[in-house]
Amino acid sequence: MPRLNLSDHPHRRLNVLTGEWVLVSPHRAKRPWKGQTENRVAENLPVHDPGCYLCPGNNRAGGEQNPEYSSVFVFTNDFSALLPETPVEETAKNGLLVARGEPGICRVVCFSPRHDLTLPELKISQIRSVVDVWTQEYVSLREKESIRYIQIFENKGPLMGCSNPHPHGQIWAQDSIPTEPAKELGQMRSYVASKQSCLICDYLSLERSEGERIVCENDSFVALVPFWAIWPFETLLLPRRHCSSLDQLSGNEKDDFADILRRVTTRYDNLFEISFPYSSGIHQAPTDGALHDGVHLHMHFYPPLLRGATIKKFMVGYELLANPQRDITAESSAAKLRECSERHYKSGGR
Repeated sequence: MPRLNLSDHPHRRLNVLTGEWVLVSPHRAKRPWKGQTENRVAENLPVHDPGCYLCPGNNRAGGEQNPEYSSVFVFTNDFSALLPETPVEETAKNGLLVARGEPGICRVVCFSPRHDLTLPELKISQIRSVVDVWTQEYVSLREKESIRYIQIFENKGPLMGCSNPHPHGQIWAQDSIPTEPAKELGQMRSYVASKQSCLICDYLSLERSEGERIVCENDSFVALVPFWAIWPFETLLLPRRHCSSLDQLSGNEKDDFADILRRVTTRYDNLFEISFPYSSGIHQAPTDGALHDGVHLHMHFYPPLLRGATIKKFMVGYELLANPQRDITAESSAAKLRECSERHYKSGGR
């Protein structure tokens, strides 16, 4: 029998952050694609769109008028998925039909007054302003008694269900710890208990020693394609110093966070020379009052595109009924992203 070759043979990889597995089938990357393709979205957007409910001075969908903001703008979502006045009550029938009220607050964060710019097209100083607002909102929301977890995220592009191209993200703060962060918290707690060290610190040290999944790095942050990546060009942004939440970052580290965000998202756009769609989000310490020293701040990027600007990965069949699967390896994805320029393609980069 030949020895296992992770570049050729089907194999499973363990996601140490969740305890779940992904099936990798690298030999299938050679198959031709005759499945569904997506239409390319036109990118000629105006600086200000009078019909956009997020642009400065315009009326929002809920009727409020936006101020003539010139930097980052935050407001409570007019159609929030969570409401602060929701009663925390539980109903259960025979232990089978169980429901519980979930109070919370939803914010919208407009990254820029410009309707036509996305994160990779902003200056690093402007992205630093976004990082500062994320931090301020985290600190402010955690003071509320009913808030035990704060999820900061961005859906970019219509392929990810984004209904408005104006550059923006969201913050959902709620009473309970959601499923995905809870999985990671459990894994990090178990690792600390058994190893007396931080799971992500140890994982990052190993990734940096191997190097093949690193996309880029600076003095404070590393961007890499995780060994267990599910999405074709999934990345993980990790602070090199152990810290549990945004408010623990120094000023220089926040500058470096802005820098790595711009570099990674620029590489994404340059990969297929489009405004690259993704869902991204920050996982950090819960705000439930407990000690979470073993938590290591990190940011996920989950992009759906597979082989080009018009072909996306689907989660169907085996992936819905068994576990996630991918064809191209994390190592080959990292290599493709490393090859991309950090100068945006609209400015001559590729």
